[in-house]
Amino acid sequence: MPPSVLDKALIGVAGAAGAGILAWQTQFPWIKYDLQIIQMGRRLLKFRDEFMSSYLVNKFEKHVQTHPKKAMVIFEDCVYTYEFMDEQANKVANVMRELGFQCGDTVAMMIHNEPAFIWTLLGLQKLGVAVALINVNLRFKPLSHSVFATEPKAFFVGAGEDLLHSVSDVLEDFGGLPVYVQGLTPGQVPIGLHDFDSLFRRALPVRPDPSLRAGMTPDSTMAYIYTSGTTGLPKPVFISQTKANGIGSAMQIVGLDADDVIYTVLPLYHSAGGGIGLYGLFDRGCTMVLRKKFSASHFWSDCRKFNITLVQYIGEIFRYILAQPQHELDSVHKVRAAFGNGLRKDIFEAVQKRFKIPLIAEFFGATEGVSMLINIANRPGAIGRVSPFLNLLDPDPKALVKCDYTTALPIRDKNGYCIKVKPGETGLFLSKVPDIALAKGDLVVYKASKDSNEKKLVRNAFKEGDLYFNYGDVLYLDKDYFVYFHDRIGDTFRWKGENVSTTEVANVVSMPDFIHDANIYGVRIPGHDGRAGMAALTLNEGERITPERLKEIYKVCEDDLPSYSRPLFLRILPDAVLTGTFKQQKVELVKQGYDPTQVKDDLYYLDAKNKTYRPLTPQGLASFLQSRL
Repeated sequence: MPPSVLDKALIGVAGAAGAGILAWQTQFPWIKYDLQIIQMGRRLLKFRDEFMSSYLVNKFEKHVQTHPKKAMVIFEDCVYTYEFMDEQANKVANVMRELGFQCGDTVAMMIHNEPAFIWTLLGLQKLGVAVALINVNLRFKPLSHSVFATEPKAFFVGAGEDLLHSVSDVLEDFGGLPVYVQGLTPGQVPIGLHDFDSLFRRALPVRPDPSLRAGMTPDSTMAYIYTSGTTGLPKPVFISQTKANGIGSAMQIVGLDADDVIYTVLPLYHSAGGGIGLYGLFDRGCTMVLRKKFSASHFWSDCRKFNITLVQYIGEIFRYILAQPQHELDSVHKVRAAFGNGLRKDIFEAVQKRFKIPLIAEFFGATEGVSMLINIANRPGAIGRVSPFLNLLDPDPKALVKCDYTTALPIRDKNGYCIKVKPGETGLFLSKVPDIALAKGDLVVYKASKDSNEKKLVRNAFKEGDLYFNYGDVLYLDKDYFVYFHDRIGDTFRWKGENVSTTEVANVVSMPDFIHDANIYGVRIPGHDGRAGMAALTLNEGERITPERLKEIYKVCEDDLPSYSRPLFLRILPDAVLTGTFKQQKVELVKQGYDPTQVKDDLYYLDAKNKTYRPLTPQGLASFLQSRL
């Protein structure tokens, strides 16, 4: 969503105070960074009425009329114009209309990064059909759960044997839900699945009348983007038409316009690649160079070949790029800004020095969140600002507060209110829920998950009746009021660019009947961003670990967890962990990690080649860590 400092009231106050701010700089040198944010807000305010006045699908159709022959998507050296993408989307819409789908329905969709993802999404939007965007890495229970969580009337599966196999494995779970597959000939479609391509080929490319989506409103659901939330299986987050517009405007922070060429290697089913990048494409009418998967060796050659001006990233992408051999053309490119998150300070500085990108705009947010932080000052490692001055002007202020690491909740003072931290301290990040989000009742974040929804809210944070959103992340506040990511607490951690739910992993790992309990947490691996999964297991009384049982643990993880969620390390605890102290012991386990010289319990590491877990020794640790780089 756009930063709330874009609010007209804030900009008006800031404009009136402009002269005074300049005088304050001597006493408050950090205020110059606030001025940057305010100036950015003034620039974006010009677009506010525009991006809030229309739906993204309408904007796309307007771009088709304005420049039909312009390249919209470049994929695997093929150019897909706005006109062509519109025709393909029209065919999708016409097929779906013939099948009886209409405005207000929901369809689940699992498609790799490719043009078909985009035109399928647009085709469904032409009818006002909401789209649940399924992670292509999911299998078994997480897959079937994610599909049914939004109560769809059909499931679209894109091209690729991996997707077909994943769906075939759980086909019985779908019951009577129609499953339409792409990328197959009629003779290749398995029994129980429907051949979408045959219908698609016969459909006309004429645009369906916009009246078919006349029932769409700003509050209508455009899409569901999944997050691990804080517990359990993936949860669908409502992305309304209004919120989609806000997400699509995010890269206007770095001046995205119709002449830009965006480079997107992030998955389109997530809110970064598929929200900020793809919705930004719909919003501005620019060009996107899309890759199915990220390739460090092709990154800069692609940027030069296609005259990329804006790149999207997560921190891990740049770490892999830096590991490539240095080249004399490293700084020869037209990239004027990189927009993303998760870039550590040391990587930030190395990227600036080697590749000389004029602006690295690091942001902080969450799919289910109500605000965004942004660093437009090129301050290495910073993810935004939480300053007293901006909070004074902001109708939806932010705060870092003291918290209990064992509960992931704020600590309250004697009056029952949250306690703000001071510069030089860390605190849990909260953001006030905008009044507009509460206009029709309490904030609803997740579909069909009331308990998880309530856990994201902090009531009566600083005064009676206020409502703040709890991001579950601890940030560090420096003397200039820049904030830096410090840690994720509670029941999630991030690995390989994905959120991992500890509860979801624990439910799977504890399935073998010899395991009494599974305590899941994230541990740091040198040279990697985020945290890798580790499971501390307690066995039933009298049981012991054997090679066969290690294979069994590996098997349930392989079957029921996506690759990024599978624990890389196991630790066998001698005593059961009581429920009442479960989280308290987790803190100490995280500190101890997987170092066999420090941990006296038996340790094991994931051996994907042999499909098992193997004993971890001091001698084998260095080799294993090296293999993960």
